[in-house]
Amino acid sequence: MNKIEQDELKDFRNPNYFTNRELSWMDFNDRVLEEARNKDNPLLERLNFLGITQSNVDEFFMVRVASLHKLVAAKIKTTDSSGMTAKQQLDAINKKEHLTVEKRYSTYQRSLLPLLEKQNIFIKDVSELTDRQHEFIRRYFNDELYPVLTPMADDTNRPFPFIANDSLNIAVRLKDKESGEHEYATVRVPNIFKRLVKLPEEDNSFILLECIIKEYIGKLFDGYEVNEAACFRITRDMDLDVAERDTSDFLRSVQRQLKDREHGKVVRLEIEKSMGCEIRKRLFKKLKVDDSAIYEICGPIDLTFLKKLPGAITNHKNLHYKPFKAYIDPDLRMSSDIFANIRKQDYLVQHPYDSFDAVLNFVKKAASDDKVLAIKMTLYRVSGNSPIIKYLGEAAQAGKQVTVLVEVKARFDEQNNVHWARTLEQMGCHVIYGLKGLKTHTKITLVIRRDEDGIRRYLHLGTGNYNDVTAHFYTDMGLFTSHRELGVDATNLFNMLSGYSKPPYFRELRISPKHIREFINQKIDNEIAIAKAGRKAEIHMKMNSLSDPQIIEKLYEASNAGVKIHLIIRGICCLKTDIPGVSDNIEVHSIVGRLLEHSRIYYFYNDGNDEIYLSSADMMKRNLNRRVETLFPVLQPDLKQRAKDIYAKMWEDNIKARILHGDEYSMIDRRGKEAVNSQEFFIKQAEEKNQLLKEEKEQEKEQEKAARADTFEVMRREDEEITLKEGQSQDE
Repeated sequence: MNKIEQDELKDFRNPNYFTNRELSWMDFNDRVLEEARNKDNPLLERLNFLGITQSNVDEFFMVRVASLHKLVAAKIKTTDSSGMTAKQQLDAINKKEHLTVEKRYSTYQRSLLPLLEKQNIFIKDVSELTDRQHEFIRRYFNDELYPVLTPMADDTNRPFPFIANDSLNIAVRLKDKESGEHEYATVRVPNIFKRLVKLPEEDNSFILLECIIKEYIGKLFDGYEVNEAACFRITRDMDLDVAERDTSDFLRSVQRQLKDREHGKVVRLEIEKSMGCEIRKRLFKKLKVDDSAIYEICGPIDLTFLKKLPGAITNHKNLHYKPFKAYIDPDLRMSSDIFANIRKQDYLVQHPYDSFDAVLNFVKKAASDDKVLAIKMTLYRVSGNSPIIKYLGEAAQAGKQVTVLVEVKARFDEQNNVHWARTLEQMGCHVIYGLKGLKTHTKITLVIRRDEDGIRRYLHLGTGNYNDVTAHFYTDMGLFTSHRELGVDATNLFNMLSGYSKPPYFRELRISPKHIREFINQKIDNEIAIAKAGRKAEIHMKMNSLSDPQIIEKLYEASNAGVKIHLIIRGICCLKTDIPGVSDNIEVHSIVGRLLEHSRIYYFYNDGNDEIYLSSADMMKRNLNRRVETLFPVLQPDLKQRAKDIYAKMWEDNIKARILHGDEYSMIDRRGKEAVNSQEFFIKQAEEKNQLLKEEKEQEKEQEKAARADTFEVMRREDEEITLKEGQSQDE
């Protein structure tokens, strides 16, 4: 058997070739934690990174760990692509997270707090307060907190109180002053108050709300002595699993599930390390938590408050990232004729370096333009005060046909999306709640306009959400186009989403489920054939996550055939590098920086006829099999080159990028190389464009001023000549 035949028989499904998805995600969160530990980052940004790692892992337990618990409860014995059962995954996750918790709190206690104190920024304990500050918290407790707090007894007459997901609580052990008997109670730390309470006397001194409550908690229990008060927090199964048998009642079903999931199984319990044995035993028994899911915390439970701290601190701008102003192409400003400009050419935007205002202007212009007949749009996540909702409502009230697909199954945005769906309906929009059995994750806006030469379709296709808030710190890409075939495809897509249409094919768009997978496989197969013919073959992909086993197998096959593969993957990567004969032609980078890398780029060399595609989809089973996603081409040559340049610059990054060796990431060795931070490069590029635009405007003003001066000078001379002639006449 020759080498080619051996390679063709190679089993690319070997579990040893795959990293477990959940453990890979934990590695990603550890890379975020490394940013909190990175001394080159501004101090307050390091605090924010640490807070992000906490909120990330909280959601991970609510959804991914909760799903594994369900599999274990159902006695599912099947394994994932890495060969691990659900029980083995749970054990590995808890083992790894116990180590990460220590690292997270070591970063907080030993590194960040001392650095804050050097800047005269303090998070104080009660014992560190001045007399005036102590008097302040006493009054704050009596005047603000005491009327709100509700102690919940736990005894034979009153059952153990319900503990809400993610809520911070204080377990209290009491002693009856008369009988000497011990009792137990819990007090929930109310989330209607800011957790960081600003103290008087010092500009940037704070105390945590639970510290104030614990100091005066005895006032809630007259006749009892408080022996102990210790904080704890539970994480519940919050995965929404809506049965879609009755789609006519789908919205109500989602709302009902939102209430039900608040009572999900406890999958994690965090307790203060100082908590005594008696309270511990009682909590463990009442909450029915596995030993491995109990986490002792050396510090304040729930570090997400650190995301709020930078905004509360005054007079320390130097401890933040330097702000920058996003660039907006003059052709996409509200003052311009956006539709006329898009008729002439396509526009590629890269947020947040290119302002998201371009997208808002596109929708706002469509809403107010008399020639616009209809607007169709998909919404997956929007902000709490979305201007897009306002513009769509204005369009409907102006008599335009407005159709909006609001994905009410968007995880942790369900309540927000239900609210906006109702609001849009009240404003006269036709609202679709998604397809049965699928999430609609595609990001697309279609505007139908009656131009002078007939009906034309205008499109915005994006890799990210229509969320004007997250667009400031998520990197995403979008395309504005009036390309006819893309417009026809978009119309067919919306007909499929809103009705019973089953388009036989799409011309330029590729749609999931099914077709994006098929298309990517075809493109990889094409590169494999080119490599086997002895010619240059390359694949370049950027995505959030790569976990689909079949796509990974296909990439292994391509690597084995000699295709050079470069992957930029922010988060989960189940592919392993450096496996001889399997992945030795694959290099993987991961960028974790100031901005959250969210754009998806798929680039195939194709014998020198480069093909560039952007997409709303990652290479994950859920994106390829269970979601409506779009993958769309960049066709205009200059924009295709720009997309290639964007990818190339990110690939050059050697400051924020890490490289994958096997299944472990390390910093890129940049000895002898110029330092490249791709995000800072794009920020600088945006600032240079803004400066150039400013200079051009100043030149225009100077030219206008000079033109006015010339006009005035000519008129002055003419006036002088007339006056002179009149004077001569009088003399005569």
